[in-house]
Amino acid sequence: MGISLLALFQSMGGFAKGIVLALAIMSVYSLTVMVQKWWTLRKAQAETRKFAPEFSQFLEEDNLNEAIRLAESYKKSHVARVLGGALGEVKPLLQDGSVTVADINSAERAVERNMMIILSELKRGLAVLATVGATAPFVGLLGTVIGIYHALIAIGVAGQASIDKVAGPVGEALIMTAIGLAVAVPAVLGYNILLRRNKGTQERVSHFTHELHAYLISGAKMGLGMDKGPAAPIGKSAPAAAR
Repeated sequence: MGISLLALFQSMGGFAKGIVLALAIMSVYSLTVMVQKWWTLRKAQAETRKFAPEFSQFLEEDNLNEAIRLAESYKKSHVARVLGGALGEVKPLLQDGSVTVADINSAERAVERNMMIILSELKRGLAVLATVGATAPFVGLLGTVIGIYHALIAIGVAGQASIDKVAGPVGEALIMTAIGLAVAVPAVLGYNILLRRNKGTQERVSHFTHELHAYLISGAKMGLGMDKGPAAPIGKSAPAAAR
């Protein structure tokens, strides 16, 4: 099969070879983006699973220094980056017990900044997959149309339209459409899978930031998606909205 495909490629005209090379580049690029994004999300989720219980324990002990240090050590976890940035914003205020509504709003702005950065990172590369999925079939179809045109010209010059004269050139042209679909289908599947995983990551980060907001306002225990029971006070130094 490999030898026949190579021979088929060598027998193509310059335009057809250009179409095949363009589709090959699109395929390699989209596959690279898919693997890279999948690996990044996998590492981020693994770090989040390790980070969440340790971070929750430090907050239960009101050990903000260790909580922030822990968040800074997990650089691939989206949750760690958001929570660490928010706590770093209000750390001095939490330690002297003078947290106000304005201070909590400042922490929320820090969360929003980090969330926007993370959302931008999550979306990076998805446009490539969407573009490849949408355009690859048409690029292949263009190659098919041009191939059939050249096949008809060759048949007209030969003055014969027998099956042996038509089958080869037309089959070669139709392969272009098949290649285009073979490039587009994985790109579309990868785009949908990554979009769903990005949405799950976004929802997880949003949940954790709500937990942090509850901690800053009322001193409620941060479950970080692990505690099933109701929130409980975490200690005498926990901030409260009344302060």
